[in-house]
Amino acid sequence: MNMSYAVTLKQYQGGQIGVFFADVPEAISAGKSEAEALDRAQDALIVALSGYLDDGRPLPVPTKPKRGQHVVVLPPRVAIKLAIHEAMRERGVTQAQLGELLGIDGRQIRRILNLDHESKLSQLEAALAALGLRASVNVTRISPTAASITA
Repeated sequence: MNMSYAVTLKQYQGGQIGVFFADVPEAISAGKSEAEALDRAQDALIVALSGYLDDGRPLPVPTKPKRGQHVVVLPPRVAIKLAIHEAMRERGVTQAQLGELLGIDGRQIRRILNLDHESKLSQLEAALAALGLRASVNVTRISPTAASITA
């Protein structure tokens, strides 16, 4: 399951840079610089996708980015939680049923599914396995600009 969404940047008068996702039209943000706009884009994307989960709608499938488009990658923990939500929706598995499969209380399942909760990786992996899935890691080099921001 690909959790990287192409984003379009738009320069406005006054210097603001807007960010828009064709695949997730609810995710809109802006910043004073390209770096700030892209940083805020990830937050906007997470909030918009959590709305899909709350409504029980299927997650939008990311389209291939066009030449020159930036891509916003979801944080690993969020991507795994979204994959769990989507697998539950596709298979018709309730929170209670997943709890039974994992041998844990329903409150713990709600925390596992909460995008804001810092669930343990082992819990997330167990939930994926119970749904017949597993996560894999893809590590890529980031741009020198982004590296200097996070260093």
